[in-house]
Amino acid sequence: MASKQLKELSREEVAQHNKPDDLWVIIDTKVYDVTRFKNLHPGGAVVFFDEELMGQDATETFYSLHRHEVLEKPQYQRLVIGTIKDEKPEIFSRIPSELSKIPYGEPTWLTEGFHSPFYKESHKRLQKAMRAFADEVIYPDAVAREEDGKRPSLSVIDKMAAMEIHAMRMGPGKHLKGRTLMGGVVTPEEFDYFHELIVSQEICRHGQRGYADALNAGVVIGLPPIMNFGSDELRSRIVPEVLSGKKFISLAISEAFAGSDVQGLMTSATKTEDGKHWIINGTKKWITNGMFSDYFTVGCRTDNGFTVIFVERGEGVETKPIKTAYSPTAGTAYITFENVKVPVENTLGPEGSGVFVMLSNFNHERWMMCTGALVTQRLCVEECLKWVTQRKAFGKPLSAQAVVRSKLAGMIARLESCQAWLENITHQMCNMSYKEQAKYLAGPIGLLKMQITRSGQETARDAVQVFGGRGITKTGMGKYIELYHRTVPFDSILGGAEDVLGDLGVRQAIRNMPKNARL
Repeated sequence: MASKQLKELSREEVAQHNKPDDLWVIIDTKVYDVTRFKNLHPGGAVVFFDEELMGQDATETFYSLHRHEVLEKPQYQRLVIGTIKDEKPEIFSRIPSELSKIPYGEPTWLTEGFHSPFYKESHKRLQKAMRAFADEVIYPDAVAREEDGKRPSLSVIDKMAAMEIHAMRMGPGKHLKGRTLMGGVVTPEEFDYFHELIVSQEICRHGQRGYADALNAGVVIGLPPIMNFGSDELRSRIVPEVLSGKKFISLAISEAFAGSDVQGLMTSATKTEDGKHWIINGTKKWITNGMFSDYFTVGCRTDNGFTVIFVERGEGVETKPIKTAYSPTAGTAYITFENVKVPVENTLGPEGSGVFVMLSNFNHERWMMCTGALVTQRLCVEECLKWVTQRKAFGKPLSAQAVVRSKLAGMIARLESCQAWLENITHQMCNMSYKEQAKYLAGPIGLLKMQITRSGQETARDAVQVFGGRGITKTGMGKYIELYHRTVPFDSILGGAEDVLGDLGVRQAIRNMPKNARL
């Protein structure tokens, strides 16, 4: 459809249309005829009946009340009848696929004038490709699904599979061999944990917390035990199905009786008399993606101790939704296993070695959670910086108030210090074997996750104060702040509660204390 021709108008011409039955306004050099629309305005027609607005420039007033995206909606685009002659628009908002121009809106390695020892050209190519994919494919679906609570669209999952994004989220390794990653912008041989960090952060950058968990988070934590400890038959069958997006998997460890205390699990697995099958009975709770998973990596109590077993959805497996503070799109489930019969060959690792199987995956799981939690924290800081420069109070921008600048200083300091720590640990991962990571990084990653999630909650609290009532409103100017404040506690619970992970880090440090060290 051809775009309509817009008139070039002078400000004097627009000023002639300043009556209720003939009403125009200017917003960022565009002229809007709101004569008929005023009675449909959600805030009422009375907001237009101001002599400083009728036939005048309403740019500042508009942006103190609305996000730029409002003007991009078709119903408002139809109100545009012209532009101001010899003037160009000055306002910009989020530009799809491009880097943010807001200070601290991007990590320093993506900020003009800054440098980093960690990122190469392949990282920059991948970031650019992932940003475009996320904006074009993931972001629209994230907003829609967060609103209606449905699982991510399968078309998004399929497009991610075509770009091998599911495989890249599992980190570097032999599972990438022979795959064409993101259309070839990075090779399997050069792919490292910084590439994975980029993939994770670009996926989560939309800020829709429930959708972030919905978008195959279960794969990232549920599939590695099969890749690392499953039989050849299981790996050859399950891994391709999951990485192609044809099947879904989740990690089923937590129970109503045992969260971080995996040794306290009550779900039992008992062998049949012929020793060929497990019979599993018990329940699991708070299982991310559980509602739409085909497969489950299940922690069980056996005669020989804690054991991890692969279970397919079937007879005796029932899932029920759990209502949480974020949308049901994540598929958070309560799972019941009632006399579920599973071949003994589905045991992951030796019987009784479940703690080792899970611990080998916990580092990567928690590191992955750190990457997502930090990028949503960055989005929160960016929103605050935009708001304080456009919102006026007492005749001045909010940024003129020292107390507001102090809150921003704390937000930025927390954000950038966590980013530096995350990149340091990621560098260690790139230079350590999997066994070395398990030996040295469990404590530091636990402490990092504690720091990021505590920082996030403090930033969310400050952001609400900066936005005021808008910070607790689900729509409009503060919608991202409201969502972040409501859902940020998830990051502090999933993968291990803050206090548990902090204690893990300290206990590891104490174990490594030299015995003869004294003050």
